[in-house]
Amino acid sequence: MKQWVNRPIEIRNLFNPAFCGLVLHRAIASFQEKDARGIPFSLSLLILPLSLQQGSREILQAGSRSYLLKVIAEHPELLVGFSDRCADVLPFTFEGLGLLMHVGALTVTTEGFLVPGDSRVVKSVNGSEESKACQRVAAYLGKQFALIGDRGTIYTTLGIRP
Repeated sequence: MKQWVNRPIEIRNLFNPAFCGLVLHRAIASFQEKDARGIPFSLSLLILPLSLQQGSREILQAGSRSYLLKVIAEHPELLVGFSDRCADVLPFTFEGLGLLMHVGALTVTTEGFLVPGDSRVVKSVNGSEESKACQRVAAYLGKQFALIGDRGTIYTTLGIRP
């Protein structure tokens, strides 16, 4: 990773660790509402590539009243370049998770699951319309991942390997 001041302004704005951490926190908290154990680390790596990319976000937002697997089956364009997107966003996911850990908004259980920590992350979704959409889609993904309950199914459906 480049030092913060050496990154292009677009990267600093879109992949701000605080914003990425907030998006990840929404998914992790939503997942834990359905599965008290917390979200597996491997699934947390899928949140930002699906939430931040505008095309994916819009499809998922439009299908948020449906099951994730059905939305993906109806929109195979979600899978185009998805594995590359995951790899490209991975460093920013790590930065977001690291920031959450640093401020106490995330803990790791002894079994390796990620759970929201004692934090001051507000429950209400606020910000610009685009940032609200990112947060809502992340919460939707967390809930859907918990309902599916099988990492293999999620990864296979998205056409990638953990």
